[in-house]
Amino acid sequence: MNEALILVLAGVAGTGLGAIFFGSLWWTVRRGASSRRPALWFFGSALLRISIILAGFYFVSDRHWDRLLACLLGLVIARFLVTRFAGPPGEPHNSPVNEAGHAP
Repeated sequence: MNEALILVLAGVAGTGLGAIFFGSLWWTVRRGASSRRPALWFFGSALLRISIILAGFYFVSDRHWDRLLACLLGLVIARFLVTRFAGPPGEPHNSPVNEAGHAP
């Protein structure tokens, strides 16, 4: 298989892993904030999310550093996408940011 195609697929896999990681982090924060045992939610979620990411990186990289780097780049891209579309709680999704005007 073409090496460039493999790197692109590793990046796509990293983006998928990142979407799972940061999406489940967002879900955990929303769920854990209203739970009676938030420490259990956060610890269990962190352990599961890190395990999924490490296993995914291990299988995608297949002992190639360039594939691992492409997967990591995909994870960073997913972070920006999830934080862009999830937004802070209480605000409508995908709304433009209202910036304060400059001082006169």
